[in-house]
Amino acid sequence: MASGELPKKWQQSAKVVKAVQIAFDMDSKLQYSIRRSALDKGISPSEKIRDLLELPTHTKPKRPRLTVSLSADDYAQLGERYNIPAENQLDIKKCVIEELTKFATSSEYFNESE
Repeated sequence: MASGELPKKWQQSAKVVKAVQIAFDMDSKLQYSIRRSALDKGISPSEKIRDLLELPTHTKPKRPRLTVSLSADDYAQLGERYNIPAENQLDIKKCVIEELTKFATSSEYFNESE
Protein backbone atom coordinates (compact mmCIF):
# COMPACT_ATOMS: atom_id res chain seq x y z
CA MET A 1 0.00 0.00 0.00
CA ALA A 2 1.44 3.35 -1.04
CA SER A 3 1.72 6.18 1.44
CA GLY A 4 -1.58 8.06 1.73
CA GLU A 5 -3.55 5.24 0.10
CA LEU A 6 -6.55 3.89 1.97
CA PRO A 7 -6.73 0.19 2.85
CA LYS A 8 -8.89 -1.72 0.34
CA LYS A 9 -11.69 -2.38 2.87
CA TRP A 10 -12.01 1.38 3.54
CA GLN A 11 -12.09 2.48 -0.10
CA GLN A 12 -15.83 1.75 -0.52
CA SER A 13 -16.59 3.78 2.62
CA ALA A 14 -14.56 6.64 1.23
CA LYS A 15 -16.80 6.68 -1.86
CA VAL A 16 -19.86 6.92 0.37
CA VAL A 17 -18.35 9.80 2.32
CA LYS A 18 -17.91 11.73 -0.94
CA ALA A 19 -21.62 11.43 -1.77
CA VAL A 20 -23.66 14.57 -1.13
CA GLN A 21 -27.32 14.46 -0.26
CA ILE A 22 -29.43 17.04 -2.06
CA ALA A 23 -33.03 18.03 -1.43
CA PHE A 24 -35.55 19.11 -4.03
CA ASP A 25 -38.14 21.76 -3.20
CA MET A 26 -41.07 20.78 -5.38
CA ASP A 27 -44.81 21.24 -5.44
CA SER A 28 -46.49 18.80 -3.06
CA LYS A 29 -48.43 17.18 -5.94
CA LEU A 30 -45.16 16.42 -7.73
CA GLN A 31 -43.60 15.04 -4.56
CA TYR A 32 -46.67 12.90 -3.91
CA SER A 33 -46.53 11.47 -7.42
CA ILE A 34 -42.87 10.45 -7.05
CA ARG A 35 -43.37 9.08 -3.53
CA ARG A 36 -46.49 7.12 -4.52
CA SER A 37 -44.73 5.67 -7.55
CA ALA A 38 -41.83 4.58 -5.33
CA LEU A 39 -44.21 3.10 -2.78
CA ASP A 40 -46.09 1.18 -5.47
CA LYS A 41 -42.77 -0.30 -6.64
CA GLY A 42 -41.63 -1.07 -3.08
CA ILE A 43 -38.62 1.24 -3.24
CA SER A 44 -37.60 4.42 -1.47
CA PRO A 45 -38.26 7.84 -3.02
CA SER A 46 -34.50 8.35 -3.42
CA GLU A 47 -34.24 5.04 -5.31
CA LYS A 48 -37.13 6.17 -7.55
CA ILE A 49 -35.33 9.45 -8.27
CA ARG A 50 -32.13 7.54 -9.14
CA ASP A 51 -34.19 5.27 -11.41
CA LEU A 52 -35.81 8.26 -13.14
CA LEU A 53 -32.39 9.84 -13.66
CA GLU A 54 -31.06 6.52 -14.99
CA LEU A 55 -28.46 6.34 -12.24
CA PRO A 56 -27.40 3.02 -10.71
CA THR A 57 -29.70 1.87 -7.93
CA HIS A 58 -28.91 -0.32 -4.98
CA THR A 59 -30.01 -3.83 -5.76
CA LYS A 60 -29.42 -5.48 -2.40
CA PRO A 61 -32.69 -5.81 -0.50
CA LYS A 62 -33.11 -3.58 2.50
CA ARG A 63 -34.99 -4.45 5.61
CA PRO A 64 -38.28 -2.62 5.23
CA ARG A 65 -38.92 -0.33 8.16
CA LEU A 66 -40.56 2.89 9.16
CA THR A 67 -38.70 5.42 11.23
CA VAL A 68 -39.61 8.34 13.45
CA SER A 69 -37.41 10.45 15.72
CA LEU A 70 -38.62 10.68 19.30
CA SER A 71 -37.38 13.18 21.86
CA ALA A 72 -37.42 12.73 25.63
CA ASP A 73 -40.61 14.84 25.67
CA ASP A 74 -42.16 12.52 23.07
CA TYR A 75 -41.36 9.49 25.24
CA ALA A 76 -42.88 11.27 28.23
CA GLN A 77 -46.07 11.99 26.27
CA LEU A 78 -46.24 8.42 24.93
CA GLY A 79 -45.54 7.06 28.39
CA GLU A 80 -48.57 8.94 29.68
CA ARG A 81 -50.64 7.76 26.72
CA TYR A 82 -49.80 4.10 27.38
CA ASN A 83 -49.50 4.41 31.16
CA ILE A 84 -45.83 3.34 31.03
CA PRO A 85 -42.85 5.16 32.60
CA ALA A 86 -41.07 7.22 29.92
CA GLU A 87 -37.76 5.46 30.58
CA ASN A 88 -39.30 2.10 29.52
CA GLN A 89 -38.66 2.91 25.87
CA LEU A 90 -38.85 -0.72 24.71
CA ASP A 91 -42.33 -1.15 26.21
CA ILE A 92 -43.40 2.14 24.66
CA LYS A 93 -42.06 0.95 21.29
CA LYS A 94 -44.12 -2.25 21.62
CA CYS A 95 -47.27 -0.20 22.25
CA VAL A 96 -46.49 2.04 19.28
CA ILE A 97 -46.05 -1.03 17.05
CA GLU A 98 -49.42 -2.35 18.25
CA GLU A 99 -51.10 0.98 17.53
CA LEU A 100 -49.50 1.29 14.08
CA THR A 101 -50.46 -2.31 13.27
CA LYS A 102 -54.06 -1.66 14.31
CA PHE A 103 -54.16 1.44 12.12
CA ALA A 104 -52.51 -0.25 9.13
CA THR A 105 -54.66 -3.38 9.17
CA SER A 106 -57.83 -1.29 9.24
CA SER A 107 -56.55 1.03 6.51
CA GLU A 108 -58.07 1.04 3.03
CA TYR A 109 -54.53 0.47 1.68
CA PHE A 110 -53.80 -2.71 3.66
CA ASN A 111 -55.01 -5.22 1.07
CA GLU A 112 -53.60 -3.20 -1.87
CA SER A 113 -50.04 -4.13 -0.90
CA GLU A 114 -50.52 -7.84 -1.57
